[in-house]
Amino acid sequence: MTLLKLNKNQLNRWVEELISRQLVIGVQAKGDKFDFAPLQSWRQLRLDYDVTLQPPKQFFLPPREPLLSFAVNGGYGSVLDGQPFVLFGLHPYDLVAINQLDLIFGQDNPDIHYLKRRDAATIVAVDVMRPSKHVFASSMGTAVVEKGFDVLLTWIDDGYLVEAQTEKGNALLSSCRGGIAPTQQDLANRQKVWEHNRKHLNAYQLKCDPAYLPKLLERAYDHPIWEQRAKTCFSCGSCNLVCPTCYCFDVRDVVALDLDKGQRQRCWDGCLLDGFTKVAGGHEFRKARADRFRHRLYRKAKYVPAKIGGQIACVGCGRCVGACLPDIANPVAVFNELLDQLGIS
Repeated sequence: MTLLKLNKNQLNRWVEELISRQLVIGVQAKGDKFDFAPLQSWRQLRLDYDVTLQPPKQFFLPPREPLLSFAVNGGYGSVLDGQPFVLFGLHPYDLVAINQLDLIFGQDNPDIHYLKRRDAATIVAVDVMRPSKHVFASSMGTAVVEKGFDVLLTWIDDGYLVEAQTEKGNALLSSCRGGIAPTQQDLANRQKVWEHNRKHLNAYQLKCDPAYLPKLLERAYDHPIWEQRAKTCFSCGSCNLVCPTCYCFDVRDVVALDLDKGQRQRCWDGCLLDGFTKVAGGHEFRKARADRFRHRLYRKAKYVPAKIGGQIACVGCGRCVGACLPDIANPVAVFNELLDQLGIS
């Protein structure tokens, strides 16, 4: 592990040096919003952002991704992308989401396409400085991370405390010029930032420990809340597409206009979309909107946790809340209503 304290100028020079050597994808302003994009200069990088429009999962599981190429003559082969890159500026909750996807795509039959990109990435996380208006990471236990990153930045009033925790992180930080060893007071100041964020990144307060949610949902399958909420659902899938832990996809063969070659691609899909569960013969599981609405919450708080050691597949980023036009996507609102009516047992 390496610990350094950098002032803003030293951090900017480090970022500029990284950009000169490799692909660096960082958070940039897009009008009054923010999103990840390749950096051309340190001046584009924003570490004081609230939340990005899209989660960083897009760099490991792209919205549209070629899996293999094929040709009429019988030639075919996997398409793998292993270009090294630095992903700079993830908030802790998005890092937790990526670590969950690592477990999902690494188990059973490991997904070589996802894992190739993941192995090529070096992740620089940054503690939240400006919470978004919909964040509830404090309720989900994801406001702060102490592991799972390559490098972590924390603003402590007069500079950044920088911690490299992996070999890739140490290699990245080795190119940094300047910086000093942090004092015990600097470490104490970082602890104060963590303590503050653990409490205050909480626009919506969950009324139970997240670990209780799978048990709550065991009792709620036939609850009328699913029909009530789904009455105004547009089935647009926006909540799926902006979610950092959603990973469902469709696979399609796309043939070129000359009919001589093509690609097998996978594309993001979502359980709220009508037709997501349609199978051969025209049968469609969860055709009703209420069934799809319920499935999204069960996936977050029951089905996926059963696959990854109990971790709740909602990290409290709040993107779904901001994306939902009829304002029904907030998981905390649904869970709290169930808790009010069913209680804890």
